[in-house]
Amino acid sequence: MENHLLLCILLLIPAFASSDFLVTHVRNIKKRNADNDLVVNGIEIYSMKIDSKVTSRFAHNVITSRAVNRGNGHKEVFFDVELPKTAFITNFSMTIDGVTYPGTIKEKEVAKKQYEKAVSKGQTAGLVKASGRKTEKFTVSVNVEAASKVTFELTYEELLKRQFGKYEMFIKVKPKQLVKDFEIEVNIFEPQGISDLEAEGTFITNDLQNTIKKTFSEKKAHVSFKPTLDQQRTCAHCSQSVLDGDFTVRYDVKRTTPDNLQIVNGYFVHFFAPTNLPKLPKNVIFVIDISGSMSGREIEQTREALLKILDDIKEDDFFNFILFGSNVHTWKETLIKATPENLDEARKFVRGIDTEGMTNLYGGVMRGIDMLNAAHEENLVPKRSASIIIMLTDGKPNVGISNTEDIQAHVKKAIEGKYPLYSLGFGYGVDYSFLEKMALENKGLARRIYPDSDATLQLQGFYDEVSNPMLTDVELNYPENEISDLTKTSFKHFYDGSEIVVAGRFIDNNQNSLTVDVRGEGANDALSYTTQQDAEQTAKAFQEQDYIFGEYIERLWAYLTIEQLLEKRIAATGEEKENLTAEALDLSLKYKFVTPLTSMVVTKPEDNDNRDGIADKPIEGIDNFTILLYLKNQISLFLPFTSYPPMVTAEAQGITAVTLAPQVSYLYNAHPTWYTSVDGDPHFIISVPQKDDAICFNINENPGAVLNLISDPVTGITINGELIGDKRANSAAKIQNTYFGKLGIANEHLNLKLTVTPEKITIQNGNEKTGFTWLDSVTLQQEGLTLIINRKKNLVLKMGRGASFVIVLHQVWKKHPLHQDFLGLYILESDKLSEQTHGLLGQFFHPIDFTILEIHPGSDPKKPDATMIVKNNELTVTRGWQKDYRADPVHGVDVPCWFVHNNGAGLIDGVHTDYIVSSLF
Repeated sequence: MENHLLLCILLLIPAFASSDFLVTHVRNIKKRNADNDLVVNGIEIYSMKIDSKVTSRFAHNVITSRAVNRGNGHKEVFFDVELPKTAFITNFSMTIDGVTYPGTIKEKEVAKKQYEKAVSKGQTAGLVKASGRKTEKFTVSVNVEAASKVTFELTYEELLKRQFGKYEMFIKVKPKQLVKDFEIEVNIFEPQGISDLEAEGTFITNDLQNTIKKTFSEKKAHVSFKPTLDQQRTCAHCSQSVLDGDFTVRYDVKRTTPDNLQIVNGYFVHFFAPTNLPKLPKNVIFVIDISGSMSGREIEQTREALLKILDDIKEDDFFNFILFGSNVHTWKETLIKATPENLDEARKFVRGIDTEGMTNLYGGVMRGIDMLNAAHEENLVPKRSASIIIMLTDGKPNVGISNTEDIQAHVKKAIEGKYPLYSLGFGYGVDYSFLEKMALENKGLARRIYPDSDATLQLQGFYDEVSNPMLTDVELNYPENEISDLTKTSFKHFYDGSEIVVAGRFIDNNQNSLTVDVRGEGANDALSYTTQQDAEQTAKAFQEQDYIFGEYIERLWAYLTIEQLLEKRIAATGEEKENLTAEALDLSLKYKFVTPLTSMVVTKPEDNDNRDGIADKPIEGIDNFTILLYLKNQISLFLPFTSYPPMVTAEAQGITAVTLAPQVSYLYNAHPTWYTSVDGDPHFIISVPQKDDAICFNINENPGAVLNLISDPVTGITINGELIGDKRANSAAKIQNTYFGKLGIANEHLNLKLTVTPEKITIQNGNEKTGFTWLDSVTLQQEGLTLIINRKKNLVLKMGRGASFVIVLHQVWKKHPLHQDFLGLYILESDKLSEQTHGLLGQFFHPIDFTILEIHPGSDPKKPDATMIVKNNELTVTRGWQKDYRADPVHGVDVPCWFVHNNGAGLIDGVHTDYIVSSLF
């Protein structure tokens, strides 16, 4: 498991109250302060340390950051940490001028009530917890008075899992400014002895190479990284930090025996990882979703991954491919051996895989199960072999049996525990909860494949984890009359390079010895191992007390027990689920772990605007990963108080409308989120989130002109906009006002077109057309399309696997003598579009950097001018404001930005007339 840790301090940059403050801030972005380049926006982070102690794979990590306010007034400081999804937070505290404000861990419902009580008093949350791809984010902010010091300290624990023969700890380093005392220190203690140790960083330059210190001997290992201030600089006279990337520590232990047993204070942990075993032949069926939503990059990446997997399949293995769209197709009628000839034929088949139809997931999975069952019954595969089904889908079942509970029941009955089912969910349109339940019920696991440029590597990486089975039906047996509260002891497969971990508690705390029997089926015969251990032997191995933290085996047992109880809870129902929940909750509270059942409440000083904060443990597949839920939440960002009335239902050929949950209310009080958009006259706002800033420009063109806003050849998404003018020209104005009066959005891969005007919305699916007006409230979903119309306010759209878009309706008084109704466009997930995306907006979905120099008074004393260096061009820009109409479509909100003159010349690629196209489609 990749374990990530990101530590950084973010400084809140408020709306600029004066040009003096603006000048100070911008100069601090890029220029070195001759007096003190350790101070950014008045804050100096004078110490930052990551201290990790690893004892027998169990890691105890403490992140400490110390800062002082060097400014003349109070500042708000953000403490922002990313930690592994497998970790449990155990403690957090803030110390301000010697006074400590601790976090307390409570049952989630209790914490929620405390939080809601604070909200009702106007004390909003200052701490948020959000799930990322491999990590979870912990963020807390606090106001610090001038000359005051603050210390943040966060502690979390996790069990490092062995993969590919190594334990790996990822530390994501990104302090964002120079730190006088920066240090990473990792101490490892392994009673079995340490066999090898590696430490590296993606940001390590030649100058930094010698700053990584690593040593190991027998049972101890030590890694440290402590760069000086000069070593942190990007160049000799720069104030920017080079520390930006991954710091990785890998190690393994000596294995003179197949397993290792440790006993401490009435608890034990048993590690089992035999080596030098002959590999088992495997029988693998790939069940692949080829529905229309997989078209484009997703199916291309799937083909690439399957071709690479075919290169790794062993000649003793058996395999087959099953494809499901509306119908189910098989490559061969049964599993076949991976001979060179068969592999060549398979490669030709994979290269020809293409998309069609809808999603008959049930038919595809059941065909795979039936084929594997028949292969065993008819002895078509070796008796001593490991069988696996790997299923990949990017959507939800909608052909054949589509009820997920029915599918789960049929699949479980058909497999009967004979082999694992692994469910891979491609992207965010899957029902991840369903995939996870189905996999866990059948001794497998679920994994999300993120729709990024490395999706091929993600797919191949998962296969690599399960490609080398060494044992099947592994059972670890412990004396029933001596041991209680055992973690999982039965494992369908043991894979090369991994490790099985079991922990438990002695019934008699005074007992100090244990005998364990392990049995499993190998490639040639049944294998058995017997291990004996007593507490005195463990005590001798544990003489290095400096490397051991607390009752680590007891905490390891609690961690593993909670993790497995939560896993069982996913597929459980009724009384069984209630019992599992109660047991996991009790342990979470006793050992002070933040789990999905508990929350940490952080209380701040009373003079802080945001007093109480609450940290939750996100759950994969529930937080923001269902398309409809995600899009409904996005609407809440646009409407401060939105209550959805009952929806109208509209049906046409190929289109099914579904309704939102009625009367769901949302409250918008988060920090501003940066979106790239075009709205108004038309004002283009380009977010540059890494600078907490924006660039803006206008396009002045005649009414009737059609501009290409977004064009992505990979996803097939194109957005064009047609300009309209006022009802009559303003003779006193040099430049006439224009707005977008019509937007055309197309996805050529799905043969979908959407035309939006201030009067109506038209969807064309092939030759079929469906129309709505802005008086409708509609949620519509079909293959590759999700559309939500919020009556007379906005429209939220997601096409295929691409970005989400919001179109805001601006309505004026119908009898207004001058102005007309018009539209605004906001892009919510630009990262879902490919690197080849272009257009007036699309070109800015790629990272853009700029430098501001020579700020000086402009023609408007409230709007200073400056020199901007961007795309190797030197431009004169003006600090100004543009309107963001997400929250208030009538009045808008002022967004500070650097305004680029002359139709964006020097900022956009080419000139603005290059983006004029002949028609909407």
